[in-house]
Amino acid sequence: MGYTGLARWINAPTTSIELIHQNIIRNHQGQYKGKWSLSIRSYRSTLSSIPGYQVHAERSMCTLTMNDNVFVLLEDPAAPMHSEYHQKAAELAQTQPGVQLPPPAHYRHTFPTLGPPGALEQLLAQLRARWVSVRQAAGSGAAGGAGGGGQKGQGAGTGTGQQLTVDGHVYSIGTDWLVRAGNVQLAGGAVKGMFLEAEYLPLPTMPTRANERGETDLQFLLSNLLLSVLPNVPDARIVAVTIGDAQWEEILWEEPEEDEEKEKDKSAKQGAGGDGDDDDIYASEGDLPPVRKGDWIGVERDRRSAFLIIGALKQEGLL
Repeated sequence: MGYTGLARWINAPTTSIELIHQNIIRNHQGQYKGKWSLSIRSYRSTLSSIPGYQVHAERSMCTLTMNDNVFVLLEDPAAPMHSEYHQKAAELAQTQPGVQLPPPAHYRHTFPTLGPPGALEQLLAQLRARWVSVRQAAGSGAAGGAGGGGQKGQGAGTGTGQQLTVDGHVYSIGTDWLVRAGNVQLAGGAVKGMFLEAEYLPLPTMPTRANERGETDLQFLLSNLLLSVLPNVPDARIVAVTIGDAQWEEILWEEPEEDEEKEKDKSAKQGAGGDGDDDDIYASEGDLPPVRKGDWIGVERDRRSAFLIIGALKQEGLL
């Protein structure tokens, strides 16, 4: 798996999948690899329905099921971001040396990976957790407003259905590219455009070298491939789905661990001592570059892709 670029064709016609299929097979000598299927649901908390409990804003939760994993994006508008907390902690350390700012119970965004699919809904239903499907809330008009007596109906696993699906296909172009194309379908079957995703397999991360416009060679390569795969349709509204490095750092935040520091020290010592094989011209399995946090490989690639898709749908108001 490698670095991935995502595009959103907002006004794609219902025949867009077939048009892209023909373009990839005929003009790019691509090969069909299989189905691309995603399921996305959205929920909101109903904490304000608890008697005597006040909340500044209800929390939201979006889940995206991809293969055997469920990527869950939780957002609490009342909680601080990582950057906000660390800024306040640094300011406090300067004004009051020796005083540490206690960390919050949680941060604004939490983005865990769960499995198997369906386990989260079952857990919320068993715990009678105060989460309700957004579609269920909109349809009933009284969801979450029944007070304590409506608790039984507030389990997220009760009466919920798929709110959005992405249904399409996966293609390979040569040995370096995977292309995914899928229509965004609402629960009622209406199609709301499509997603197009290009994955460049040789590279697991984005190179840092950029041109005068701030673009890297890989970004330029990804955008060119996506444009070449799209059919020539008049008045097509196509936008790239991207976020900045600061946003990735906030969402994928991980506190440094002692084990990682020890591993770095160990690797540095081994590199300084040498193993006597510097003159060996043959590559071996141990010569492969180490996997680093942030690389777009395995579940981490799927996790980043899921976040981009959820973010795009939320920005359009579909979630």
